[in-house]
Formats: sequence, structure tokens, C-alpha cells
Amino acid sequence: MAKKATKKVEEEPLKLFYIFYNQERWDNWLKTLSESSFEVDPKSEELPEGFRILDGFSVDITIEVLKIIKLYQNKRFSAEEALDKLAQVEAIVMSAPPKGDLEEIVEILQLPKLVLFGGSRKYLSGQFDKDIKTLVKAGKGQIDKDMEQALETASNIAAAVIDGAACCGKYVKDDLENPTLFDEWLIECERINEGMTSLKNFDESTGDDD
Repeated sequence: MAKKATKKVEEEPLKLFYIFYNQERWDNWLKTLSESSFEVDPKSEELPEGFRILDGFSVDITIEVLKIIKLYQNKRFSAEEALDKLAQVEAIVMSAPPKGDLEEIVEILQLPKLVLFGGSRKYLSGQFDKDIKTLVKAGKGQIDKDMEQALETASNIAAAVIDGAACCGKYVKDDLENPTLFDEWLIECERINEGMTSLKNFDESTGDDD
């Protein structure tokens, strides 16, 4: 009996231990972006500083959302708790972008995240298809006709990836010259795949919150 009580004391605080994506973190990223240059240097092959920071910004969001999923998978959160945490992060990330120079930049960041949040919700609901090849083919045909349906398909792919399916680099490598929005969503699915791999051991011991 004493053993069980000790175990409960160890497990319960972990729900409060993790600090998820918050408004302060978002505001700090925006401040850093506002101070960065997006000008292309013709003498350099590197991306401008601003776009490199934007990419780090994007990865940070994806990883933080997937930590919520991992805590659900590890039975730290119920589906309802995970959905609640997810909604809190989504409200911050998908809020109206600041007016001015950053508006278009932030929108570039937000569009792929539609799939991150949509896929996470689908995964938590358990209602998703796992036939990646068929889904990709369908989505590529939908994007010019019905963007909402294409997003639904891409979110389904993201849910399957969260569940362990491999995707999506090989489906976009031939289209990178002129990527469609659906290709951008597939790139986000690939990023989700990489994120889930990097978080393989997340939450195995207290303190793994970075």
C-alpha cells in the first residue's frame, strides 16, 4: 500500500512540471524576428538570418506540440487533457499576426501549422486513415479544387505520422521547385516525423522538458 502511494506522489506532479508553449515564448520569438534581416545577400548562399530564425521558430512549435502528444501516449494526460493543452498552444500560434513587416512572415509560419494542430486533434480522436500513399495522391488532386478538403487529407496524413507511419520526404522531393500548399503541408508532416523521432525518449525521466 505504501509503495502505491509513493508511486502516485511521484507521478502526479509531472503533469504540472512541463511548461508548454506560452504567450511569452511566442512574443520573444516575434521580437527576435522583428530585429532580424530578411534581405538576401547575393554574395552568400546561406538563407537570410531572418528565415533561419523563422525555421527555428517553426521547429520549436512543432516539438512543443508533440510533447503534449507524447505525454498522452505515456498516459500522463487523458485525451481530453491533451486536447485542452493543444487548444491553448493553438490559440497562441494561430492568433492574428502582428500588422506591419512581420505579418506576411508570420503567416508563412502559420500555414503549415494548420496540419500540425489538425493532425494532432485527429490522432487524439483515433479517427484517421493510415494509407499514406492513397492519401497523398488524393491531397495532390484536391489542393487546387478544395483547399479545405486537402487540409483534411493532410491532417489525416499528419495523424498517421504521429501514430508511427513514415512520411513524407519522397512525396515532395520532385516538387520542390514549385511546391503547392499541399507540398508545404507534407513538409510539415515530415517535420512531425522527425520531431516524434527526436522525442522518442521524452518523459522517460523527470526533467526531460527541453
